[in-house]
Amino acid sequence: MISWITRWLSSDMAIDLGTANTLVYVKGRGVVLNEPSVVAMQTIKGRNHVLAVGNDAKCMVGRTPDNIRVIRPLRDGVIADFEVAADMIEKFIHKVHNRRSFVRPRMIICVPSGSTSVERRAIRESAETAGAREVFLVEEPMAAAVGADLPVLQPTGSMVVDIGGGTTEVAVISLGGVVYAQSVRVGGDKMDHAIINFIRRHNNLLIGEATAEQLKKNLGTDAFKDEEGNPKSISLKGRDLVHGVPKEIFVSEKHIYDSLSEPVNEIVEGVKGALENAPPELAADIVDRGIVLTGGGALLSNIDVVLSEATQLPVRVSEKPLLCVVRGTGKILEHITTMQGVLIGRPR
Repeated sequence: MISWITRWLSSDMAIDLGTANTLVYVKGRGVVLNEPSVVAMQTIKGRNHVLAVGNDAKCMVGRTPDNIRVIRPLRDGVIADFEVAADMIEKFIHKVHNRRSFVRPRMIICVPSGSTSVERRAIRESAETAGAREVFLVEEPMAAAVGADLPVLQPTGSMVVDIGGGTTEVAVISLGGVVYAQSVRVGGDKMDHAIINFIRRHNNLLIGEATAEQLKKNLGTDAFKDEEGNPKSISLKGRDLVHGVPKEIFVSEKHIYDSLSEPVNEIVEGVKGALENAPPELAADIVDRGIVLTGGGALLSNIDVVLSEATQLPVRVSEKPLLCVVRGTGKILEHITTMQGVLIGRPR
């Protein structure tokens, strides 16, 4: 009974602070929150107030009056708006610990491997402003590899490709450290914008980010062109740029494939670059073990086939790729004594 109460009262948290979604893992409880990294700010008498965060805020995108702004405080995997990010983290902490607003948890937060010291300090300070008593950072590809159950502490090479909302993290890992990492500024957001721009150029139709995201999810061959069978199509509503009125068109899988070819090729080039820079012994391990895909972008249909054909290596999508980073960060939190070597800023 006492041990159960102790586990329940634990407030230490692991956070995957992503461009698209924020996921929170609480020690002893598992993943307790998975919501969009979105904040709705309302201006009242010249002062800004947080109106909603997460799912409640995302529902307002593109539908707000002048006194309400919907903000995404993270761009390309790093904080673009310090104050709003701190407000968002604080609100998420209160959602997780709704009965105990006074808790000051220890936090482990993921950061892109290519983030600068300034960007990392901004993330650390945002968490401290939100109420954390102690903040440690871990590189996203390391957390993803731990979440995908790769042998990160062993003297063997593992390669992980984490395709997130703002960045794609490509890393070769061995002996608890990142041997080589490359952060490609391509992710789900850039794919959405590629779809928006393609539809605008070829169909004179303006659509929003939410519509583009649904297109990406619903048309099954987004990243890989299947020449066989009848291509699927879906109706699409937006604003006609010629006449300025609402309009409905149909788009096919080929449209989505064509629109996503450029961002997907950038990911492929990032993976090839990592393979070229991997030490020979670790490269031999990768030939045997293959490449593991994590992150929301790994759900893009057949992207594993695209990467496998480009690299001539086995590529697999991890189980529940969306949760890999936060589960890996949670494992580090649960076993912080034995895994402290993977942290940036280690426990005292």
